[in-house]
Amino acid sequence: MFKILLIDRCNFSRAGLETWLDDVKCFSSPLLISGINSLLLAKEHIVQWQPNLVVADLNVFANEPHQLQLIASMMSACENQSLVILLQSGDDPHLSQYRQHQPVWATLSKQIRLDELTRIIDAALRSRPEFFSTRVATTLLTRQEEKVLSLWMEGQSNNMIARSLSIRGKTVYTYKRNIRMKLHMDNRFSPFALSAKGQ
Repeated sequence: MFKILLIDRCNFSRAGLETWLDDVKCFSSPLLISGINSLLLAKEHIVQWQPNLVVADLNVFANEPHQLQLIASMMSACENQSLVILLQSGDDPHLSQYRQHQPVWATLSKQIRLDELTRIIDAALRSRPEFFSTRVATTLLTRQEEKVLSLWMEGQSNNMIARSLSIRGKTVYTYKRNIRMKLHMDNRFSPFALSAKGQ
């Protein structure tokens, strides 16, 4: 089984790529796919989940100065264990430095034809050992925890998050506690402290 981590802030692109990879039956082994929209989660996902391949559109993140440190951290985590394919939605000078100094399997336009993308992903996966384990291969955060974290990072209160997700305020508190434990955050302001370092 191969594990692929998709990183893209655009939910439509990320979900579309995830659905397409689930439907394509031409890979040599089954795929386990996880998609996230936060660079804050990316490094922890890579370190703990150990995907064979990371497919990322970093252009939107690179336009925000405080995200550059998170890009560097994510790319550094990939260096020894995960191949990286960059799907570019534009040309950003900040990203060119990462392509020069970090191992990137391929840099592709987001306009690439799906049959060509399939061929490149398959070649990347074939160059990596498959993931075999008796334990369940799960993502770091559940989808609901990822939604809570995204809204939390946007600065929404517990009540606003609860209304957005149609859950109770106490449930939001529990999700936040679980997120902090899984991401090894020492306090409730940790995600904001990390983002503020680059500003």
